[in-house]
Amino acid sequence: MNQNDSVANSFSLSDAVLVLEDGQVYVGDPYGAAGSTCAEIVFATGMTGYQETLTDPSYDRQIVVQTFPHIGDTGVNDEDPESSRIWVAGYVVREPSPNVSNWRASGSLDDELASQGIVGISRIDTRKLVRHLRSAGVMRAGIFSGDALKDPQTGALRTIGSLLAQIKAIPQMKGMSLYDEVSTEERYTIEPTGKFAGKEPLFTVAAVDLGIKGMTPHRLAERGCRVHIVPSTITFEEIEALNPDGVFFSNGPGDPEQADPEVELLRAVLNAGYPFFGICFGNQLFGRALGFGTYKLKFGHRGANQPVMDTTTGKVEITTHNHGFAVDAPIGETVLSPYGNGKFGRVFVSHVDLNDNVVEGLQCLDIPAFSVQYHPEAAAGPHDAAYLFDRFVELMASARKGETLHA
Repeated sequence: MNQNDSVANSFSLSDAVLVLEDGQVYVGDPYGAAGSTCAEIVFATGMTGYQETLTDPSYDRQIVVQTFPHIGDTGVNDEDPESSRIWVAGYVVREPSPNVSNWRASGSLDDELASQGIVGISRIDTRKLVRHLRSAGVMRAGIFSGDALKDPQTGALRTIGSLLAQIKAIPQMKGMSLYDEVSTEERYTIEPTGKFAGKEPLFTVAAVDLGIKGMTPHRLAERGCRVHIVPSTITFEEIEALNPDGVFFSNGPGDPEQADPEVELLRAVLNAGYPFFGICFGNQLFGRALGFGTYKLKFGHRGANQPVMDTTTGKVEITTHNHGFAVDAPIGETVLSPYGNGKFGRVFVSHVDLNDNVVEGLQCLDIPAFSVQYHPEAAAGPHDAAYLFDRFVELMASARKGETLHA
């Protein structure tokens, strides 16, 4: 019997077990659905907004650990989801709330997780777990509870060794293409809202859904934009047929190095001169379209409290993040875009994370295009970066050759 096999005696069938790829084991209580799930394990540092986190498509095929210890106080409601379903592969919390206390609540988080088949674990030392992930880096992991802890042949408790084998059989996040998996299948439109509701839109935006959060088109709509959300499979000719004033590429999951079709689509958009704005995965694809590389971060940025400097103003923003990959571009200098020997002109890093100096935004000087790595729609999170949607609107207004923006 090896060391991993001997750990099997430390849990029972009434427990939930979290096993990391490197052999660390955490035993707690089942939370949500019983069963098994194996995926990359990451942590999110937000103190609030767990419902928005769970429904963010960028968390597709990831087990999420909440660093804030008390989760579920406000239950779940029908207003806060960022998409039509929970996307996380598994959920890890310290202390699930025993009560739901909020006037908007329609149910408990535990019940919602169970109804959508999301396997979770609670009452483990999440502080120890996150400190380990910050040191060792994100890795594959598995959560097991109920019958998933039984050997299907003998009915006896499975060994840690067998659970580890199941975990190591799944692919690494690096090298995975996931944006098609989360993209909408059908085109739909968000009309202008707020003071622009019922009026002719000021601008039309084609938003390519690579895992878009629901708040993003809302932020554009409240600025007078009609937003056509389109599938990731859209062609450039189909974008042109929408006659957009600007094109947007959304956030999304997976490795940007596995998105060559989207990079080529974006290059066609830039070649045609459409004003462009990209967020998160859209920023990584923009970097690739300009000729820069991308790489996987050791443990990524996820949460609602990352300090980022806008290098164009010197202003520091507290921002919301969800990314495990980043663009490899030179900070502090303006360079010609590497693609096509400077085909897209001059570009510089417009935003930098002050925690680790990671590139958080790109801006072109010779074409109307920019992007940010973080989430200015901030759902949930701080609203320091909402001005970026205004920048996009101003970019579209400038592209109209002298036409002005009317409120």
